[in-house]
Amino acid sequence: MKIRISSLVLIAGLLLGACSEKNNNTVIVVKNNLDVERTFETVELSADKLKIKDLTLVGLKNLKTKILVVTQLVDLDDDGVMDQLIFQPVVAANSEAKYQVVKLSQNEMVTHDLVCFSRFVPERTDDYTWENDKVSFRVYGPTAQKMVEDSVPGGTLSSGVDVWLKRVEYPIIDKWYKEFVDGVGTYHEDTGEGLDNFHVGVSRGVGGIAVKSGDSYYYSKNFSAWRTITTGPLRTSFSLKYENWDANGAIVEESKIITLDRGNNFTQFNTVIKGVDQISVGLTLHEKDGEVSEAKGWLNYYQPHADSEISTSIVAAKAYFDTVETYNSTVKDLSNAYAHLNVVDNNVLYYAGFNWKKSGQFKDNKAWESYLDLFSLKINNPLVVEIK
Repeated sequence: MKIRISSLVLIAGLLLGACSEKNNNTVIVVKNNLDVERTFETVELSADKLKIKDLTLVGLKNLKTKILVVTQLVDLDDDGVMDQLIFQPVVAANSEAKYQVVKLSQNEMVTHDLVCFSRFVPERTDDYTWENDKVSFRVYGPTAQKMVEDSVPGGTLSSGVDVWLKRVEYPIIDKWYKEFVDGVGTYHEDTGEGLDNFHVGVSRGVGGIAVKSGDSYYYSKNFSAWRTITTGPLRTSFSLKYENWDANGAIVEESKIITLDRGNNFTQFNTVIKGVDQISVGLTLHEKDGEVSEAKGWLNYYQPHADSEISTSIVAAKAYFDTVETYNSTVKDLSNAYAHLNVVDNNVLYYAGFNWKKSGQFKDNKAWESYLDLFSLKINNPLVVEIK
């Protein structure tokens, strides 16, 4: 399967006078009703709503600064036609920002190094791995599952979500895998960029799902199919499918679209689920030497981790978030902190993410929990977007 890189970056800082724009009176108004500035939140504008058939040479100009903003085009259905234009506005507290749709010429566009990246990784069995400028994750595919079932060394049987602890803003996925394959390095040692020393096993890792029946939890196996949707300066997203699985007699149908945007420590899981009314999203408790905390709309597990500390979290909007539970087991990797989330119209949307103290992104767990409060507030009070 080929990966389509469907991104378009417009020259940030390009002044209005340099644009070869056609007359376009369409203005995007983004309103912020909270008492805090809003940044690193992605606004999606569909071609249909913009009433533009071809988005290829379309840009957005900030009407206050007269400067073009960075945008990315997304082909949602892999038909070669761009369906969305996305961007990240900056909107002051209790304020609004306005952006005009403009038509650009070819010389007013430049390609840009990818910030949000994901891909299938056949050279390491069959991982699917994704990252942005803050965090990195991976999940495991059908070949890794079959190796375990056939007693072949090197396989992984888990639908848990693994995390890579990065401490640089540039992409590391290709670099780390290449060093691994070439035998010139290992991503299990930190040489200044970070490392993979987070154990998942059959646990839920950071954001894997389960279904609770009675006193037990039931899991799917590895993903069975994948499709990359987009990579670029602002977003990477992809879809995963799973074979139907048995949760103590309930047959569960599961697929999801996973999205990670620039500047975010959380990856979004938009899960389509049939067969159950509630799922449980887990955080592995590892050696059970940490502290579980919760507040309105979020669950957090803070723990010592090698020579540092890590906080892993689940956040969901109030329409989905129900209760939490700390589940302890004597069986290795089955101890998880769970957020029980309601299924609404066969869908659950939640966010899973983490802070590794050694990355320097947050001072400590207290600062991270303040971020969780703010993140929860924002997803329950989304930006209001009007097209005029």
